[in-house]
Amino acid sequence: MFDGFKLKTVDVTEGPIKVRVGGKGVPVLLLHGHPRTHWTWGKVADLLAPYFHVICPDLPGFGRSYVPGDSSDSRNSSKRAKAQALVELMSRLGHATFHVVGHDRGSLTAFRMAMDHPELVQKLVTIDGLPVLEHLERVDWKFARDWYHWFFFAQPEKPELCINANPAAWYDKLSPKLMGIDAYKDLLDAIHDPRVVHGMIEDYRAGIRIDHLHDKADRDTGRKIRCPMLCLWSLRDDLEEIYGDPVAIWRAWAHDVHGFGIDSGHHVAEENPVELARAISHFLAT
Repeated sequence: MFDGFKLKTVDVTEGPIKVRVGGKGVPVLLLHGHPRTHWTWGKVADLLAPYFHVICPDLPGFGRSYVPGDSSDSRNSSKRAKAQALVELMSRLGHATFHVVGHDRGSLTAFRMAMDHPELVQKLVTIDGLPVLEHLERVDWKFARDWYHWFFFAQPEKPELCINANPAAWYDKLSPKLMGIDAYKDLLDAIHDPRVVHGMIEDYRAGIRIDHLHDKADRDTGRKIRCPMLCLWSLRDDLEEIYGDPVAIWRAWAHDVHGFGIDSGHHVAEENPVELARAISHFLAT
């Protein structure tokens, strides 16, 4: 994976960001989800690289990028703050405009980036994600049963104590066969670092404490994503099962959105990279 890519550490205002770059063409920023690192994109990145300049960072708070400082409302781990840091990253890499693709928690940062920086983001792709406010306002017993970790992670201290006691037991679905041995080793290293675990948990606390307020302010003022948007989801995950048609939900947040499901479980970049890369490249190229 990442054939011909270069690994860099780029300093932005808030701290260092680990990033892998390669390929040629229009820049595309790929943002991973929880608890992954940039390595989750390896197979997809190789497929996109002949046509696009691909940028894969560890999100702030994840992997080996900086861990945002604590605050009572988790504002430093907000998707707004992370989007700003990644916009700075792209500027330091020499990209005035770019496409952005986000999966899972990364889709929240990608959405916020497109909302807050419409002059920079040319096209947006979200995978297995909705605005935080939509999740919270649609909570039902199925969400509470299957996504309980959202509310557990919102609690102070206890999530970190639980995970750090045995990280491999908490993240027991990790598979070197599925992920690739390099991605697996990189992720094991990350989840055994208490600072990184705290950073990942703060990403969820920010959702409960402040991200939904940013979403509500946009909705109340009628702000929408101005760039073309593609919404993708994993057919063998539960986003559509819990919420219904994700495209219908996203139409309240974007002027131009369409989408479809891909035959995969949740970690689609690892499970079905060919179909995902095809969907992304077709959308970005048209």
